[in-house]
Amino acid sequence: MSKIDCPLCDKAIDLIKPLSEEVPFTMTITDIYKNDALLEKYQIMIPVILINGEEVDFGQISKDKVRKRLLEINRQI
Repeated sequence: MSKIDCPLCDKAIDLIKPLSEEVPFTMTITDIYKNDALLEKYQIMIPVILINGEEVDFGQISKDKVRKRLLEINRQI
């Protein structure tokens, strides 16, 4: 979850993208300002990393935390 002109969101994207070389995944960036329900839910949390609908991290994103969850999910497949 993201929004336009969000430096933390841009930082999170730059942090997470390289993980796709380790664990294949598709990144979808959703602007919370295009959906009232998402805006209400995530307004003060962004950026928010969701993996298969699960909130994995938000705010100051931890690359290690996201990597760990991606690897866990990948092992289940």
